[in-house]
Amino acid sequence: MSSTQTSDMKLEVIVIPVSDVDRAKRFYESLGWRLDADFPFDNGFRVVQFTPPGSGCSIQFGTNITSAAPGSARGNYLIVSDIEGARADLAARGAAISEVFHPGAPGAQFQSGPTGRVPGHAPEHASYFSFATFSDPDGNSWLLQEIKRRLPGRGLSNFDVPTLTDLLIEAEKHHGAYEPTAPKHHWSGFYAGYIVARQAGKTPDDAAKEGVRQVESARR
Repeated sequence: MSSTQTSDMKLEVIVIPVSDVDRAKRFYESLGWRLDADFPFDNGFRVVQFTPPGSGCSIQFGTNITSAAPGSARGNYLIVSDIEGARADLAARGAAISEVFHPGAPGAQFQSGPTGRVPGHAPEHASYFSFATFSDPDGNSWLLQEIKRRLPGRGLSNFDVPTLTDLLIEAEKHHGAYEPTAPKHHWSGFYAGYIVARQAGKTPDDAAKEGVRQVESARR
């Protein structure tokens, strides 16, 4: 390996400190996050892992995992493409989530109160600048951030070449089944919808439906 080459390092898990493991588990289950593991051990160690929908990174909490004070994990980002829809979903699940806001001053999204927060979306729904916040029962806080279009180089970074190749082959197969009856379109819309849906954990059939939806949306 040359001195200028770096190894891939994919962020896998963030540890959050909680005071009551079962209460935290119930909370994150209520949000619809996927429970990956709950492993208790005879020595008192216990690890619980959840993954937010569509996320490549998970959270862990438990007993004897961290010495950090419960509730001290603040300002963790959850990226969404439709902040109003995501906020409504979390509110329906019982999360005490703020209204959508954008910062009126740099860093206002990290403040505990409304100081510096301007109600409503960022002007023109600019990516990276619309937020909503909520906390778990211990006070570990989360930021919903709306990103509709990413900056260059910030795309599907958790895909390696073999994985992306397999997804392209899948997309090609489903697009081939759709194309004979499809309206005139560019294949890229279907492929993009399909791959993003698969990245979010959708089945191949559901991902194909998302590809079709993208094609039809582009024609409106």
